Amino acid sequence: MATISHIFHIDASEEKVFNAVSTIEGIQSWWSKNTSGNEAHLGVIEIKFGSGAFINVKVDQINPNSYYRWVCVDAHPEWLNTVIEFKLSRANNKTKVEFYHSGWAEQSEFFANCNFSWARYFISLRNYLEKNSGSPFTSK
Repeated sequence: MATISHIFHIDASEEKVFNAVSTIEGIQSWWSKNTSGNEAHLGVIEIKFGSGAFINVKVDQINPNSYYRWVCVDAHPEWLNTVIEFKLSRANNKTKVEFYHSGWAEQSEFFANCNFSWARYFISLRNYLEKNSGSPFTSK
């Protein structure tokens, strides 16, 4: 099994970072404007992109301001049953974000593309929280 991982820091409180990754409004501000669903425990969130691309994730675990976990329940076949985790802690007066997207069958070309896309959207997340200028996907 393969895992995408990223560790980075955001100059914002754990609460603000947690809200950005765990609420529909937050996700719309940095990942995709086309996000809807139920952000509560065991709810399903749908994140849509162009050309019919989408990701449906079930909210699997919530520990407010420190841990948030999704399980992918519908999407591109390589995403199915993968697990997405955000671990938050305080470090150097910033919020440390440890991100893991695990359960990939292999490090395919699609895996590499998703790794790149996660990095791009994490820059959007940081810019949203630090500069109020995220760059989420917006359908054309």
